[in-house]
Amino acid sequence: MKNDTLLVSTGARPSRVLRLFAITTLAAGSMALPRPAAAQSILPLPAPQASTVPANGDVNPYGVAFVPASAPTDGTLKHGGILVSNFNNSANLQGTGTTIVQILPGGETSLFFTSTQSGLTGMTAALGILSNGIVLAGYLPSTDGTFQTAGTGGIFVIDRKGVLLGKLNDPTVFTGPWGMAVNDPGDGMAQVYVSNVETGTVVRLDVAYAAGGESLKLLKSVTVGSGFQFMGDPAAFEVGPSGLAYDAAQDVLFVASEVDSAVYAIAGASALTASAGTGTQVYQDLTHLHGPLDLALLPNGHLLVANSDGHNSDPNQPSELVEFSGDGQFVSQFSVDPNNGGAFGLAINPLGGKFIRVAAVDDNQNTLNMWITVVR
Repeated sequence: MKNDTLLVSTGARPSRVLRLFAITTLAAGSMALPRPAAAQSILPLPAPQASTVPANGDVNPYGVAFVPASAPTDGTLKHGGILVSNFNNSANLQGTGTTIVQILPGGETSLFFTSTQSGLTGMTAALGILSNGIVLAGYLPSTDGTFQTAGTGGIFVIDRKGVLLGKLNDPTVFTGPWGMAVNDPGDGMAQVYVSNVETGTVVRLDVAYAAGGESLKLLKSVTVGSGFQFMGDPAAFEVGPSGLAYDAAQDVLFVASEVDSAVYAIAGASALTASAGTGTQVYQDLTHLHGPLDLALLPNGHLLVANSDGHNSDPNQPSELVEFSGDGQFVSQFSVDPNNGGAFGLAINPLGGKFIRVAAVDDNQNTLNMWITVVR
């Protein structure tokens, strides 16, 4: 199928080096100066800033997405806010969560969206926000909390007020939405990449949206990646292709693969009209990667991965966030929780100047950690 919607950002990659070793933690309403970088030191984790548990008791936070500065301010979305989706219900049954919460920089938490009225459950890590405030949220329901009863799932389309506009749920396109990356230059057209954990594929959605955030239209879908390993798992529910990160400057889509603890790069992702298979493996590390679930691209070209411990787990390296360079060199790691299974969703947000804000969930504690890294 011909691709007539080529969207690539024209922004140049910053040349400054992001040092994950030198950070400052922002407490609510305060700011501290960064401490000097120590060679090969490990990024210290700030104390949890906010609970991700809403009033209905949903747990197991998966997706994390920053509200863009371009989003209109007349809705529920707030600038500086972070959306977090919950996969489990209050009984901790997987695939039965129905909520997305919004957490502000000071730690205030509120309910943004619930899927209760739709009858669909299981909010996954496939979570993204367009420049006009439309929220795209993947779901993968289960009737009993196990992968044996999992459906095919789809994508909720939600406006900035938390109102459901519709669903994208073609079962030939969506087979377990598990991760998401958004390429939106803000001109009314966007490309949304979604990984499917039940079939080992990655699809690109070319969409058009109203500037006011009232509607979204799917123009076409293209399978740009396939052949990734996947399987159901009694503990992890599903493992397969998960976290996605799109490099607009290079037109490369990075894919985190849980089963083989690797990260792949699909070149020319925005213009593909057919699958490129798994692309090129850029990093496989059975020592430091343990079921990589989510993925974020840093301004210096490094990648930050959250290890779910759903595959190749190591009790001596629990719930690690791992940084590695674009050419596949290990840089650093740190643990968000003393037990396995705590690192799931993560996201970054440039703040301007020397600072980048990072958010990562601790799935074991049902909390969101927020901190600032220094760009030098």
